[in-house]
Amino acid sequence: MEARAQAMKQPSSHLRRPLAPRRAQRGLTMFGLLFWAIVIGFFGYLLVRTLPTVNEYMTIQRAVTKIAATNPATVAEARNAFDRQRDIEYSISSITSKDLSITKENDKVVISFAYDKEVPIAGPVFLLIKYEGRSQVQTR
Repeated sequence: MEARAQAMKQPSSHLRRPLAPRRAQRGLTMFGLLFWAIVIGFFGYLLVRTLPTVNEYMTIQRAVTKIAATNPATVAEARNAFDRQRDIEYSISSITSKDLSITKENDKVVISFAYDKEVPIAGPVFLLIKYEGRSQVQTR
């Protein structure tokens, strides 16, 4: 009887599984997840803060190209056209018509501009973006 009770306590060898070699665990730790969330969040924040300035630059570029395509006769006429366009486009606030450089190249009016835009990030930290552009020469 004792032998039988002893045999019952011991698991039989055919029921035991052989130990599998341990595989290296893969995945992301909580600190790794937090780190990447902060990095992605920061760049998302920068993107949200800078997109309006990029939109303003593209609006100015379109306005300047449109005015240069009409080939205004005088510098004052080009500046007045830009002021009218600025009154229509609510997003143009960084430059005025006085900031435009208006020249002629090959009997075509070329309007160029350059300005700096400071984007506040946090407290005394700013992101400085330097924009510059010029009208596209229309060839037909």
